[in-house]
Amino acid sequence: MLPIRSKICCPGALVLLVALGVGACGTEEESGVAGSARSAVTLPFPHDPSLWPSVRAERMRTLLGPAMQRADVDAWVVLARENANDPIAEHIGAENAGGLAAFLFFVVEDGSLESIAISPETESTALAEVTPLDSVRSLPRGSSVYEAVAVELTSRDSRRIAVNSSSRNVADGLSWTQRSALERALGPRLSSRLVSSEDVVIEWLSVKLPREVEIMRRAAVLTAELELEAYGWVVPGETTDADVARYLKRRMAELQVDDGWAPDQNPNVNSGPDRGHSHSTERVIQPGDIIQTDFGIEVHGVWVTDIQRFAYVLRPGETEAPPEMQERWKRAREGSRAAFAAMRPGVLGWDVDRAQRELLAVNGSIPIIWSTGHPVGYWAHDLGPRLGGSAAGAPATGDAARLLRAGQTFAFDGFFGWRRDDGTTKTISVEEMVVITDDGAEWLIPPQEDLVLIGS
Repeated sequence: MLPIRSKICCPGALVLLVALGVGACGTEEESGVAGSARSAVTLPFPHDPSLWPSVRAERMRTLLGPAMQRADVDAWVVLARENANDPIAEHIGAENAGGLAAFLFFVVEDGSLESIAISPETESTALAEVTPLDSVRSLPRGSSVYEAVAVELTSRDSRRIAVNSSSRNVADGLSWTQRSALERALGPRLSSRLVSSEDVVIEWLSVKLPREVEIMRRAAVLTAELELEAYGWVVPGETTDADVARYLKRRMAELQVDDGWAPDQNPNVNSGPDRGHSHSTERVIQPGDIIQTDFGIEVHGVWVTDIQRFAYVLRPGETEAPPEMQERWKRAREGSRAAFAAMRPGVLGWDVDRAQRELLAVNGSIPIIWSTGHPVGYWAHDLGPRLGGSAAGAPATGDAARLLRAGQTFAFDGFFGWRRDDGTTKTISVEEMVVITDDGAEWLIPPQEDLVLIGS
């Protein structure tokens, strides 16, 4: 078991937070719980306006061409405009679009990429100074962007042309009126070659550069250590789940990191029965409780984490969790390790889910409705293979039928659930983050091996 936590700062968190450049916690006022943020704190992820443009340019240069080839398209057209911009805009340098502009990508046989932006004059001047694309074509005012796009596609006789029409919101930025105008400009022959960009977007965004993985690794360290730090302030019989969540919110504000997902549901601290994705309540934490904290942060305005840490609240006289609780934890950890061992390039997301579910019934768990895991990176629920879909022997379909690739990052759970005396259920879902390498999965940070113990 991990050391018993009291309401003072936990030493392990202190060491690692200082290593990250984060101020150590002390008294309530010193830690920023009741007072204002300390001016002396060195921010672990300081504002760096050049970081994302640099990463984005490298991603386009090295990853987009191969992704288009895997999606079997040789052209991709994205239309950008202000106030109702395409969801993919920030990933291609189209976030500052004013008048309608087109961003075109062409892949050649060797996987290299050619890219061009078609932008209204004057706006094209500014775009050319910052664009990650190869070139910017200035279009005279009053000219049709759609006709200019048609000229480019016709000159290349593009075979399969991806556009952002999809049931997936990230690949669904093309409005009905835009698509209609584009098809009129292309004519029947080229319009018949339009396909959804869904596979392009998923294949591209699901793979992260090594430098992105390292950013996420540092963010994961901070996420887990803040959770341990928050457990160090729990006073059984007084502290509520919402108190723990508020503590983490204050620490996030102090460190200037943002929520990894919907702010009202992050963090989700739950010492009671299963609630799924939800807000923290004013339930008072009691001896004998298992506390689940599901928490994620966003750093540099781009990359997010998703990690869960579990604690047990000792009853008077206890020095460790009771045997049945230790056994439940052990079984959940076994499920995590089975899923981890199954993760390697070339397997389906379904295969990873199946590796854990084969243990659930054997270990005596109640049925688990949630998938084993999901991609994480630009969103808490990112694009890529879903580590799920195998419950009740269902076949692999949708994202569960996608192959894992090196460079993909996942958050995944080790499960064990049981029915409580009052008829409700409780599930241990210890959640960790990994990156897929050529040799298999690699932990972003060391996984939780033992329950955190909180003294009464």
